[in-house]
Amino acid sequence: MRDKPSQRSPSPPSPEMPKHGTTRRGFLKSAGVISAGTAGLEVLHGVSVAEDEAQARVAGPGKIPLKLDINGQVHSLSVEPRATLAETLRDELHLTGTKVVCDRGSCSACTVMLDKTPVCSCMTLAVDVGDRKITTIEGLAQGDNLHPVQAAFIAHDGLQCGFCTSGMIMSCAALLERNPHPTRDDVKTAISGNICRCGTYPKVFDAVLAASESRGT
Repeated sequence: MRDKPSQRSPSPPSPEMPKHGTTRRGFLKSAGVISAGTAGLEVLHGVSVAEDEAQARVAGPGKIPLKLDINGQVHSLSVEPRATLAETLRDELHLTGTKVVCDRGSCSACTVMLDKTPVCSCMTLAVDVGDRKITTIEGLAQGDNLHPVQAAFIAHDGLQCGFCTSGMIMSCAALLERNPHPTRDDVKTAISGNICRCGTYPKVFDAVLAASESRGT
């Protein structure tokens, strides 16, 4: 009796090659390479455009001409692009009422106003001021007539060592510009960034509220 032939699973048919020699896998690979190449060119183009725009904005490293409107007077000067507004006021224009204490925006002793908004001048580049009007502590008084906040600081003993005083007064004066009748809490909020190591805060609160009353309606 003959042995029966073993039962074997039929082998899967070999994929038939296309007539033109291109497989689906090969086509997808080619399409992927083309897409990646196109995307890469777009990225390179974007980088090139960004570099061109950056080069167009480059200034310095030497001094560049600059005009600053300070306390109602326009000053023409030359400063390095890296110079802060505080350095420019003190070193170039000798307006030393603006104090530099921490030099990193932590104490607000260097506060000035840009269009009546208080800013830390040690953290503001002079070249970024543009056409905004700068007011420093020297510009608050009108001749011999002190600003109400300045007069109130004297009357209420709102200063001791004086390092923080000019920045504190600028923050308080800016508060009265936007809110002529602040509450005690409003004053606390306005000077929350101004550090006074002598601890004269209660006197400062009293001075600003008194200045508000003296200005009337």
